Amino acid sequence: MADSQSLSKRSEELDTELKTILENSKVINGNTKKYVLSPTVLSDGDLLRRERIGQKNEDKPHKVILMVGETGTGKTTLINSMINYIMGVKWEDKIWLEAIEISEHQTESQTKAVTVYEVYAPNSPFALTVIDTPGFGDTEGFNKDQRVAEALQQLFRSEDGIHEIHAVCLVLNASDVRLHERKRYILDEILSLFGKDIEKHILLLFTHQEKPTLPKRITNFIKESLSKYTKNGEYICFKFDNCQSECSEEEDRESYKVSWDNGIDNFRKFFNHLNEIKPKSLHLTEGVLTARKQLDASVSNLRDRIELADLKEKELEQTKTALDKCENYSKEQNNFQFEVDEPYKDLVPINASWWHLSKEATHCTTCKENCHYPGCWWVSNLSNCSVMEEGKCKICKGKCDYTDHVKDKKKCKICKGKCDYTDHVKDKNKCTICTGKCYYTDHVKDNNMYVIKTRKVKKTKDDLKKKYDEETGEKKDLMTKLEKHIKQIEAEKIELVKECYECLEKIMETALKSTSMSSFIHLDFIIEKVKETGNQERAQKLEELKIRVIEDNKGLAERFYTYTKQMII
Repeated sequence: MADSQSLSKRSEELDTELKTILENSKVINGNTKKYVLSPTVLSDGDLLRRERIGQKNEDKPHKVILMVGETGTGKTTLINSMINYIMGVKWEDKIWLEAIEISEHQTESQTKAVTVYEVYAPNSPFALTVIDTPGFGDTEGFNKDQRVAEALQQLFRSEDGIHEIHAVCLVLNASDVRLHERKRYILDEILSLFGKDIEKHILLLFTHQEKPTLPKRITNFIKESLSKYTKNGEYICFKFDNCQSECSEEEDRESYKVSWDNGIDNFRKFFNHLNEIKPKSLHLTEGVLTARKQLDASVSNLRDRIELADLKEKELEQTKTALDKCENYSKEQNNFQFEVDEPYKDLVPINASWWHLSKEATHCTTCKENCHYPGCWWVSNLSNCSVMEEGKCKICKGKCDYTDHVKDKKKCKICKGKCDYTDHVKDKNKCTICTGKCYYTDHVKDNNMYVIKTRKVKKTKDDLKKKYDEETGEKKDLMTKLEKHIKQIEAEKIELVKECYECLEKIMETALKSTSMSSFIHLDFIIEKVKETGNQERAQKLEELKIRVIEDNKGLAERFYTYTKQMII
C-alpha cells in the first residue's frame, strides 16, 4: 500500500478518487515512482478476463476500442500510456501508472488472455473500455491466435458482453525493419476476425516512432497490405514513441520531456478523433467468428460422416458380393452365412493433442455424432453453443437475432422499431451440425467423443431380409434394396458437402479479410468433396478462391497454407 503522505507534492491536489486508486496500488520507488494498479476483477478466465479501474459511472459517454497487433509492437506500453493520459498524470507528478505491469527484460507477450479494461478516470469526460488481445504470431503460434478468436466470440456473443465498438486499433512497430511476408500473414489473420462493416473503424497506431513522418518502408508495407481496406489508399494513423514510461535518472529526465509532451499531443488527437466516431455494431463480426467455428465443426463432422458412409458402402458391397456368390436363393440357401466389416460408433475418452483448445466435446446422444470439438469452452448451457441455431426474430424473419434487441430501449437495432425485444425468440434450440438437427437438450459436453470403428460380423440372408423389411416396410428384391441404400448414402454425402460450402460462402460474403490462409485450412478437402458431388460450378469457384488465397499471400502460401491445413487433418 502507498502512504498518501509519500506522494509527490502535486499529488496532494489530485482528485480524491485518483488518490484512492494510487493508495491501493503496488508502489515501485524510484526517481519516477511507479504505481502498479490493482483493478477490480470482474471475471477471470483462462482466455477472457475483465477488470475495472476506478468507480463505475454510467452517466459518462462510453468509448470502446480493441487493440490488436503482433507480439513485440509495444501494445502493452501504449495501453499504459493511454491510461496515464486519461487519468490526468502530468510530467511534474513524477509518477507512472501501470494497469499492465511490465517486467524487465520482457521479450514475449505477457498478455495471455483477452483482457477487457473498463477505465473510469475521475476527470475524464468519457469512460473508456480497452479490449487488449494477446500478441499475434509469437512462439505459441497458430494455437494462440485461434484462442483470441475464441475469446472475442464469447465477449461479443454473451448478453453482458460488448456489442458495439468505436475503433479497432492495429498496433504496428514503426522501427521494425523486418517487414517480411510473416507480418503480412499476421495482419491478414487479424483482419479476418472482423466483418466488412468494421472497415471504416480501423485505426493504425504506430509505436517507437520518434519522427513526424513514417519511414518509407512502413508506408510501402501499409499500401501493399492494407490498400484493400482503406478508402483511396488513405488511412488514419497516430504515432507514439513509447518512451513516456522511462523511469530515468534526474539528470536525464529532462531529455524525456519532449517525448512526454509529444505523447500528450498525440493522445489528444487520438481521443478527439475517437469522439467523432459513432459506435459500430459487432453483429456482423460476431457472425463471422461464429461462421468460422461452424465451418470447423461442419467439416469435422462431415469427415466423420463421410468416413462412416464410406465404411457402410463397403459393408453393402461386401454383402452384394456375398449374395452374388450364392448361386440361387432357394430355401435351402436362405441361411447361408457371410462375414462383413460392420462400422459402429464408440464413445471414448478424448486424447487431446497439444493444439486443441479444449479437452471437452459437444456430442449428440441421439445421432451419436460429434457436433463440436473443441467445444465452446465458456458454455455451460448448450443452447449458447456456437453450433446451435440462434433464436430469430418472429417479425424480421431471420434478419437479426435476439441480441439485436436492446431490452432497455424496447426496440431492435436492426428492425428500426418494427418490433420490440419480446418478438425475438431468445431460446437457441436446434443443432446445425448433427444429422437429425436435434435439440440442444439431446446434446452433452464432456471429455468423451465418438470414434468410428469396424468389427467383423457374420450375417445370414434372413438377417438382411429382416433388416430391410423393417427399415423400408417394403417387400422388394433384396439386391434392389441394397442398391437403394447405397444411393441414399451418396445423397446424404452430397447434402453434407453443400452445408460446408454454404458455411464457407457466408465467410466469403461477410469477413473483412476473406482470403486469409487460416480461414481456409479446409479448402482442399471441400474442393475434393464438391468435385465428387459433380457440382462443377461450385468446384470452379473454390478453385478460383484457392488461387486468390495463394496470390494474396504470395511467398507465404506454400509454408503457411500447408501448415494451417495440417492443423485439422
